[in-house]
Amino acid sequence: MSFEEFQNRARLYVIGALENGESREFEEARAHFGQEAEDYIAECYRLHEAFALSLRPAKTSEALKERLMKMVRERKQGGSTAAG
Repeated sequence: MSFEEFQNRARLYVIGALENGESREFEEARAHFGQEAEDYIAECYRLHEAFALSLRPAKTSEALKERLMKMVRERKQGGSTAAG
């Protein structure tokens, strides 16, 4: 495996998208490329974390809130007193 191919697989490795056969080959290449591979994987993790932190949670729509509150009201009106 070339280092360029290793880099492509490292990106998949970081997000958990390697398949079984790919994982074995990746680990062998990781050992072969040594510190350069470890540095690249660490950089992929940093980028992955930065991306994840940059995402904003989706805003809850008013329609979704209303539907949820309706379900709660209906459950209370049903007379269910059992603790869940």
